[in-house]
Amino acid sequence: MTTEVEGQVQETQEISSQGNGEQKNPVRMSPDLTFINEVASLGGEDYKKCYQCATCSATCPISPDDKPFPRKEMILAGWGARDQLVNDPDIWLCHQCNDCSAICPRDVNPGDVLAALRKYSYQHNAVPGFMGKLVNKPLFLPVIIGLPVLIMAVVVGAFGNFQPEGEIIFRNFLPHPFPLDFLFSFFAIFAMVISAISGLKFWNGLKTGPRPPVAGAKGFVFGIIEAVKEIISHKQFNECDKANPRYYSHLLTFYGFIALYITTSLVFFGLYILHIETPLALTNPVKILGNLGALAFLVGTGLMLLDRLTSREKAGKSTYNDWLFIGLMFGLALSGILTEIFRLLNIPVLAYSVYFIHLVLILSMMGYFPYSKFAHLLYRTLAIAYYYGYAVAEERIEN
Repeated sequence: MTTEVEGQVQETQEISSQGNGEQKNPVRMSPDLTFINEVASLGGEDYKKCYQCATCSATCPISPDDKPFPRKEMILAGWGARDQLVNDPDIWLCHQCNDCSAICPRDVNPGDVLAALRKYSYQHNAVPGFMGKLVNKPLFLPVIIGLPVLIMAVVVGAFGNFQPEGEIIFRNFLPHPFPLDFLFSFFAIFAMVISAISGLKFWNGLKTGPRPPVAGAKGFVFGIIEAVKEIISHKQFNECDKANPRYYSHLLTFYGFIALYITTSLVFFGLYILHIETPLALTNPVKILGNLGALAFLVGTGLMLLDRLTSREKAGKSTYNDWLFIGLMFGLALSGILTEIFRLLNIPVLAYSVYFIHLVLILSMMGYFPYSKFAHLLYRTLAIAYYYGYAVAEERIEN
């Protein structure tokens, strides 16, 4: 078996699917140079310096004992094993704490390589495929920003009023339930349907990857329970040494988002079932929950932004995908809070202007959810469920 220099034709080779030197269950592969270049462009170019010392896997506090990552992923990345890597749940078990990158003797940054593989994975599973490239290529940034702005401007122009007079009431700017709630409902349903299709594609792909299914229905239920427990607690994230401060920013962002989702649901229920008009009083429990959630969301995303700006070692290499995701979340939180502040201060121009921006960002979050880093919530949940439910659950259930 031979390997030509990068950029030249490489011969088909057999390597172990175990990634640890054993010759158990060998897999025949044809290296994919296009995949290698794509991973490099997404921030994973350092894999070429890896000499397989396994320090990364030995250092990682959450790497499983069987088929530990990220060493085997570094091997597969070097060979351009696209099919094995996009169907590997282990790349989603990694939280990019960068403990491995901090101690790597070759400065390979395995955490960045796995992050690049995750980006490739949700682009690979995107439906339709062109949307994955559209959202994740800097070249198309004007399009992905301009499209929701155009949609919202047309809707406000057709059904609302850019300059409502009198007391600041946002339904005078854009009425509800039609067209505002209908518009958001359409995009929410779109995001759920596309996420379901992409998630099923991802799940079926996992069954052909390095961790074949070994457990049945009980294992699946066990895996879902374990995934939910991990997401709620962020327990494994907290085990990482270098990323410990990031644990709190992610926790604030996650629970802030959950609080805002619950608040929105309660407001909809109150508005259309109980006929409780908005805006709610500041002392209303639902309003308090929403404001606390917005504050937690703002602080959490703000800490993420600060971490990316000031700490390369802890945050990892920041790429376009990262900045787009964090910028959208931070803008969503900030615009929501400013909208309320300007309404309370009775400054119509600022209130309605920032409200328009807020609506655009909500539309962007919904429409781009299946194609951007937002999709981590979907793919990480499925990968954790698969890992526990299909790879190890059978043994645990029997014991």
